[in-house]
Amino acid sequence: MGRYVERAENVARLVDINLQLMLDAPAQQSAQMAKNWKPIVACFGDEDEFAKKHSKAEVQDVIEFIVFDRTHTNSVVGSLCAARENARTIREQVTSEMWEELNRAYLWCISKSARQAFERNQYDFFQRIIQTMQLFGGITNTTMLHGEAWDFIQMGKHLERADKTTRILDEEFHLMKQCSKTPGDSLLQWLAVLRMCSARQTYQRVYGAGVQPVKVAELLLLNEDLPRSVLFCLRHADESLRRISGVAPGRFSNRAEQLSGRFLSELTFSSISEIYGKGLHKAMDDFQIRFIQISADF
Repeated sequence: MGRYVERAENVARLVDINLQLMLDAPAQQSAQMAKNWKPIVACFGDEDEFAKKHSKAEVQDVIEFIVFDRTHTNSVVGSLCAARENARTIREQVTSEMWEELNRAYLWCISKSARQAFERNQYDFFQRIIQTMQLFGGITNTTMLHGEAWDFIQMGKHLERADKTTRILDEEFHLMKQCSKTPGDSLLQWLAVLRMCSARQTYQRVYGAGVQPVKVAELLLLNEDLPRSVLFCLRHADESLRRISGVAPGRFSNRAEQLSGRFLSELTFSSISEIYGKGLHKAMDDFQIRFIQISADF
């Protein structure tokens, strides 16, 4: 449930910022981007499933697939549907406030009102989804016992968030890469990456005004205090794993804890130059595989 709720928010963020990116780009470039949103589908590894349902990867086709397709578990509505079903089956473990908020979000997203809201103002539509998911997180933290069930939610949330941060950073997915012609295009692209992770102001506080790709990557991968950095998320997921099993830091009782602890140690003592030395795309692929292994072995 924690993973699905986090996924719905992150997909909404990604689509929203890319729509804004098209508005920021010159008209000709924006038109080119609108005709090929395939990199967004590739970001989630859903090319094959998308190809079964859509012949073109224009903006509206991709939005239909990753926002409104109820049968696709990586979509916003599909993720909310799965989260609601999980919550329903463990109804005795979640609070009434959590269930009501999640149920309300799901019912709104499948309603005609949501479609009308999307057609009327796409920005407001995605902001409502993002804020609703954040509200659910706040309700969870303030109404649920912080025991084993809560730790399961935290572990899922942080693994999902870390995974999506690596996918956002992955240079292969950016829409502008396919038609980038000037240094200004690259700047817009990396600003969009920061905005997707709600890290634009944080970047300015840490590094100043000039946006440099290597520093953006360092912030989103290795910053210990940024809630959407990979290191922050991995540390909290690892802590949740150990609270569930009762194992002290530095030890492990199962394969997932072994993988998580090893990955956390490596990342803690890594530098951004080492990660860039491997190639950012290759490094992000490796990170995603390791997150999948931790989740699968738990």
